[in-house]
Amino acid sequence: MKSIRVLVVDDHTLFRDGLSAILQNVPDMALVGEAATGRAAVAQAATLAPDVILMDISMPGLNGIEATQQVLSAKPDTGIIMLTMLEDNDSLFAAMCAGARGYILKGADKAEVLKTIRAVASGEALFGPAIAARLTAFFQNTRGATNQQQLAAPFPDLTERECEVLDLIAQGENNHEIAHRLHVSAKTVSNHISNIFNKLQVADRAQAIVKARLAGLGQ
Repeated sequence: MKSIRVLVVDDHTLFRDGLSAILQNVPDMALVGEAATGRAAVAQAATLAPDVILMDISMPGLNGIEATQQVLSAKPDTGIIMLTMLEDNDSLFAAMCAGARGYILKGADKAEVLKTIRAVASGEALFGPAIAARLTAFFQNTRGATNQQQLAAPFPDLTERECEVLDLIAQGENNHEIAHRLHVSAKTVSNHISNIFNKLQVADRAQAIVKARLAGLGQ
C-alpha cells in the first residue's frame, strides 16, 4: 500500500513534535517533513510533494490560510487540513474558502487526526465532529429566501439551470443524483459544475457549498 506523505506545519515546537510522533508508527503514513512557518510550508510543499499537509491556521508572517492558498495555487491536488485552537466561524469559513479539505481542533484525539488524514488523502472533505456541529448550527441560522428567483439573486452570473445545480450541490447530492433529478446526463451536470466553479471562483465542491449555503441555497 502506498504511504500517505504528510507534512506537519506548526509554529509551536511541542505541538509539532506531538503530531510527528503520532505519525511515526502508522503503517500507511510517512512523515516527509516539518515546518514552523507558512513560508517554510510553501517551500517544502514544492520540494517534498506531500499528499496531505497538517497546517496551523495561526502563524506569524504568512499565516496558514495564506500559505494554503499559495500551496494550492502551485499544487491543487494537495490535501490540506487546518489545525487550530480557534472555534470561530470566520476562521472556519476562511479556511474552507482557501481550499482546506479538513479542519481539526488542536484538542482532537489521535483517532480523529488519523481518520481525517486518510479521508483527505483519498479526496474527501472531512471536518471533525465539533466543526460539523458548528457548521450545522450556522447554516440552520442562515435560512433565507426560499423561491428559486430569490435564491439565484446572490449569483447573477449563473444561469437558471446552474443555480438549480448549485442548489442541489448545497443539499449534498452527487452528480448522478443531480442528473436524475434534472433529467439530464451526468456529463451535462459535470459541465454545469465546471461553469459554476469558474463563475464563483472556487476550487472545489466544499467551497461551492459554503458560498451557496451562505447565500441561502441548499435548505
